[in-house]
Amino acid sequence: MPPTLASLVHHSALKLTVRAGEDRLDVPVRWAHVSELADPVPYMEGGELLLITALKLDAEDPEAMRRYVKRLVGAGVVGLGFAVGVNYEDIPAALVEAAEQEGLPLLEVPRRTPFLAISKAVSAAIAADQYRAVTAGFAAQRELTKQALTDGPEGLLAALAAQVDGWAALYDASGAVVATAPEWAGRRAARLTADVERLRDRPAPASSVVGGPGPDNSDNEDRVELHSLGTGRRPRAALAVGTAAALGTAERYAVHSAIALLTLTTERSRSLHAAEQRIGAAVLRMLLAGEPDHARAVAGDLYGGLLDAPFRLIVAESVTVSAALAAVEPAEPAQSTAKPSAAALAAATDTNGDPLGALAEVVESAAARAGEAVLVVPEGERLVVLAADGGAAVAACGEYATALEAARAGAAVRETENGELVVGLSAPVGPIATAAAYKQAEQALSVARRRGRVCVEHEQLAAGSVLPLLADDAVRAFADGLLRALHEHDATGRGDLVDSLRAWLSRHGQWDAAAADLGVHRHTLRYRMRRVEEILGRSLDDPDVRMEMWLALKATSAE
Repeated sequence: MPPTLASLVHHSALKLTVRAGEDRLDVPVRWAHVSELADPVPYMEGGELLLITALKLDAEDPEAMRRYVKRLVGAGVVGLGFAVGVNYEDIPAALVEAAEQEGLPLLEVPRRTPFLAISKAVSAAIAADQYRAVTAGFAAQRELTKQALTDGPEGLLAALAAQVDGWAALYDASGAVVATAPEWAGRRAARLTADVERLRDRPAPASSVVGGPGPDNSDNEDRVELHSLGTGRRPRAALAVGTAAALGTAERYAVHSAIALLTLTTERSRSLHAAEQRIGAAVLRMLLAGEPDHARAVAGDLYGGLLDAPFRLIVAESVTVSAALAAVEPAEPAQSTAKPSAAALAAATDTNGDPLGALAEVVESAAARAGEAVLVVPEGERLVVLAADGGAAVAACGEYATALEAARAGAAVRETENGELVVGLSAPVGPIATAAAYKQAEQALSVARRRGRVCVEHEQLAAGSVLPLLADDAVRAFADGLLRALHEHDATGRGDLVDSLRAWLSRHGQWDAAAADLGVHRHTLRYRMRRVEEILGRSLDDPDVRMEMWLALKATSAE
């Protein structure tokens, strides 16, 4: 505890006497200051014990003393020490009355007690308090370190909560609560997710204070400090510390030690994560090479459980908006009508220019919260994810894609170099069919890119029509070249060969039905089909030729 007026009054060597403000002696004293100025307020910072002899004061003037004491109280002076036997044999009644009216503690300093002795007593008490705080801080650091080494972050949080006489919580990069101490703090910590997300948007290290003592005595009356964790530009985690009042020096040391230890843990986790990714890449290569037994041996306990049940392969790419617009077909409406959560929308609109990294963070955070394994492998300009079918990681990927769709629909797309995420998702498979699943994911990815979608599942490919896949510049160029001679013939007014070919193909070569559709005699239609064969140099008896003609007609009619 810092020195207080009460501790100075009880100091046997100082012999101080209380003349006013007996009920306010428990206030801390930041410093003892001597000033004989008629107005020392400009030189006060607050928390001082002011020592005077009234050398330049008319201490017997009631009005002057009321103004003097009122200004001292307004400046935050916590006490006034008056030396008797120097300029005045006793403290003037005007000053005592003014001090009583303003509630300012007034201490009588005997002549034999020099001001220097009071200043030294205050200084010694402050130094002793700081020493106790530092000692307590080092003890807390040792205890926190011990708990971190033996019980991990959970043990550290428990020790920190005990040190600050409050609660503590750890959040991951997405703002989800990872651990709390004590357990009852979980609900309180969960209500701070939005504040943690705002803290995440600031460059690390960052901190903020939420809440504070309230008059209604509600459960929101605690004061919560939020601190980002990590050494990179983007925080890797966050720490929340809730207390009933502002932290003292010893508690502050404990919090800073916890931040340092958790940051070390976070950075160590990043190194372990990189090593796990290298193992994951090796497992994926073995699965794609058709060696599931070798892959299972390498995966061990890290990814082994993932290979014991059906899983899905997710392949994601980041393409520029301009490239995406150049390749896009007329977009189909999104299949999902699920409304994305606020957290998913926030993640979708805050990728920090790294959509693949943001997707990896979303998937890994969801898997970690669900306690399931997930294999995430950066592969050049791609991200490959192997996740349990029906698990939290796949669900988080779908929700994130839905949020991206909603975010893009609600804002005008501009041609920039910022990356746009495109995702393909395979059907559920086992380890032996990993290569086929990878091909499925690639096919779904290609369709998503063409259709201007964020995510397409392989099962969706067979649910629609093949015709939208023809909306490609190369396909249209082929169709135009194949039908150009017929269009040039029709342009001379010598017959409607293109319409006749379309009608004949749509009627599966039935002459009477096709002729009726065109309003001509069947012999006229037969003549036109012979002219088509002569002009193109191809036989319509060949089913491949008929297929190419029909697809060419559909591709050109879609323009």
